[in-house]
Amino acid sequence: MSGLERRTFLTRGAGAVAMICGLSTHDLTREDVRKADAAAQAAARPKSLPQDRVDKLSFSTPQPQPGGQVREYWLLARSVAWDPVPTGRDQWMGHHVPRRRRFRAFVYQRYESGFAQPLGPPQMPGPTLEGEVGDTIVVHFRNGDRHFGQAVTLHPHGVRYTPDYDGAYMGDFTRAGGFVAPGEEFTYTFECVPESVGVWPYHDHGPNHVLNMQRGLFGALIVREKGARKPDVEQVLFIHMLMPSITGAPVAFQCFNGRAFAGNTPTIRAKVGQEVALHVIGLDQSFHTFHVHGHRWRDSGGANVDCPTVGPNETLTARWVEDNPGRWLYHCHVSSHMEAGMAGWYLVDP
Repeated sequence: MSGLERRTFLTRGAGAVAMICGLSTHDLTREDVRKADAAAQAAARPKSLPQDRVDKLSFSTPQPQPGGQVREYWLLARSVAWDPVPTGRDQWMGHHVPRRRRFRAFVYQRYESGFAQPLGPPQMPGPTLEGEVGDTIVVHFRNGDRHFGQAVTLHPHGVRYTPDYDGAYMGDFTRAGGFVAPGEEFTYTFECVPESVGVWPYHDHGPNHVLNMQRGLFGALIVREKGARKPDVEQVLFIHMLMPSITGAPVAFQCFNGRAFAGNTPTIRAKVGQEVALHVIGLDQSFHTFHVHGHRWRDSGGANVDCPTVGPNETLTARWVEDNPGRWLYHCHVSSHMEAGMAGWYLVDP
């Protein structure tokens, strides 16, 4: 089905979409979530729409530049039971976390070619997509959800793409890649242009993207200069909150990569002499800080820092050559976030 045919098929009530996207992430209740889910699952109704000339444009699929290559990924969106504190305790403060924790998450999972077999368990965030300048990143995407029953997508930041591959629900003007219903597939193609060098998020941008991003439909995309060497130690850390309205727990969990409290959040290991790069991406509506004990680094402006701020969908990279062995904490320095789980271990061997 072409983008224009799909757009003719798709429609959603403007009021329902506005309700979903306008929900305050601070004021959401379980009933708000139920209503938003119900609106997102409303059946599409055929409708003949007037079209602007830009809506009638057609686009070719981008190809790699000379010397570039096609980097292919197979990603499945699925629901999964998730526990943000799988050990049941906070190793830093040495106490148990007895409150209700398990909930139904929504994540991207990487598969072998043709969705033959999963390449590892479902995780939050989803798999990191990588490319170099001149490459195209091709994502074969399948909506394998059997729980929420919602159309979802994959929308990237940083790379170049045509409207066909935007992966964004746009109401009456949605193209095929902006509405992938359960059981359906779509293939996205993104270009790694020179301006794409960096670390970026990707995430669901379907009709219910505000809630589904909070449930776990997000991941990272890294574009490097042609032939650039990877750091010896590289870790992507999404910094975000799992809200009570999503989890059913009585309090929010402040997380790195869907986990809360040291011993559950990623434990990062390095050795003296290694080049380390920690890529921190803000995911929720809050502003956070990122602090690593015993270390400091230069920001993009060349200033020495050890506790910079990161906002929603912003990325910062903490990079250094390791010279300080021992056990170190990393955490957000917003006190309420740190106390609610936004902390982890960084271990450096001599």
